[in-house]
Amino acid sequence: MKIILSKPLESLGEIGDILEVKDGYARNFLIPKGIALEANASNLRKLEEMQRIEQLRLKKAEKQAQKLSEKLSKISCTIPVKTEGEKMFGAVTSIDIVKSYEEKGIKLDKTDILLNEPMKELGVYNVPIKLHPEVTVEVKVWVVKE
Repeated sequence: MKIILSKPLESLGEIGDILEVKDGYARNFLIPKGIALEANASNLRKLEEMQRIEQLRLKKAEKQAQKLSEKLSKISCTIPVKTEGEKMFGAVTSIDIVKSYEEKGIKLDKTDILLNEPMKELGVYNVPIKLHPEVTVEVKVWVVKE
């Protein structure tokens, strides 16, 4: 039986793949669970429409990420920390960077900040932020005495 995958399945493939599987597997498992649709003309049209809508959504998300990257490249982030002499208490993490940008009205997720290790010294750091799979921006983070 020919089917169209409507959800990704590791053992079979990705969304939109047209596959040939055994009838029982398709009728008893894949179709009732909503993982696949029978490959007929109407379901192929539905698939094409779903793919078109998904492409539009991805383009819109990429445009928004580009706009945000332009905005972020113009803004630097300053994080004051408590120190004793030149020694810092604690470290600056991605959560601190997110909070600093939220104060400026920019919402980021801590998982978007590609910080290899916490910042443990005063200074200026270039930190990459991944806004979209194809959009990454590098921002300056200033770690200064409080």
